[in-house]
Amino acid sequence: MSDWEVHAVRYAERAGRTRADSFLFDDRHDAPHPMDYFLWVLRRGTEVILVDTGYDADEGARRGRPVLADPRAALAPLGIAAEAVERIVVTHLHYDHAGGLHLFPNAHLHLQAAEMAYATGPCMCHGVLQMPFTADHVCEAVRRVYAGRVIFHDGDGEIAEGVTVHRIGGHSRGLQCVRVRTRAGWMVLASDAAHFYENLLARKPFPIVVDLQDMLDGFGILERLASDVRLIVPGHDPLVRQLFAPSFPGGTAPEIFRLDPGPVAELPR
Repeated sequence: MSDWEVHAVRYAERAGRTRADSFLFDDRHDAPHPMDYFLWVLRRGTEVILVDTGYDADEGARRGRPVLADPRAALAPLGIAAEAVERIVVTHLHYDHAGGLHLFPNAHLHLQAAEMAYATGPCMCHGVLQMPFTADHVCEAVRRVYAGRVIFHDGDGEIAEGVTVHRIGGHSRGLQCVRVRTRAGWMVLASDAAHFYENLLARKPFPIVVDLQDMLDGFGILERLASDVRLIVPGHDPLVRQLFAPSFPGGTAPEIFRLDPGPVAELPR
């Protein structure tokens, strides 16, 4: 079978952050450290797999984190209609990854069983663990279960030929990354197993964590899954926009970046 093309779609940003929001035990905790928000598209011929859904304008307003584009509009330059999406890998159920589930009403979801158990279990009695979740998003996932449209995975699982998922945990109990075969080699969409390149390369944990050992062990898992460390794509790093070329050079969709050819610049060290 042929390789997959992979696009990172940037739909939101947060500029008012510091390094304390991104790294535990950081010496420059008060320095600015902005964050980008992405969802990802895997495409091979007529096959389309969406990885995460982002969140919509209503959720952005509730959290004071406005979107740059509604996820449906952000996908339009790729010719993808929300109603036509049939498969979504949900890396985890935090608001910024599962907040747009309702926008894709016909999709089957691929989710780790551990994530559903975590998001609906006694851990959610603790406000600090509940904070990244929104009940309506979790309820939408539960409704898909009752509609027969959730495929649960327990650890490693295959989504399609050349696309697999792997439970990492750490940031959320059932966080999973996505491994995809591309022309550049095996690429890993880390999602929040590494928010930033610096989390991975410097082994610096992200502060929102349910299991610190899983998070730290997960960095090594990402490296083993990828053909090259340069093919690990973090979930929120603005550097993605510098390291990968736009999907539509000179066009009207500057917030979409083509990942499968590999980076066009060197990783920071």
